[in-house]
Amino acid sequence: MKKNMGNTDRLLRLLFAVVVAVLYFTDTITGFIGAILGILAVVFLLTSVAGTCPLYMPFRFSTKKETKTSA
Repeated sequence: MKKNMGNTDRLLRLLFAVVVAVLYFTDTITGFIGAILGILAVVFLLTSVAGTCPLYMPFRFSTKKETKTSA
């Protein structure tokens, strides 16, 4: 799979996942909302680690900076 996430995108997703985990394990968020945010946090964590967001692919969207190669 081609990477389509830049470092800022990956960092923000990772931070979101960490914040949700802390809030969940300190019982600040619970119930249905806690479960939904927990699932979203896991998805964000996995996409952040992989560097690829499947939802970006159909739209050919990328937050990754293109590197220039010298000839």
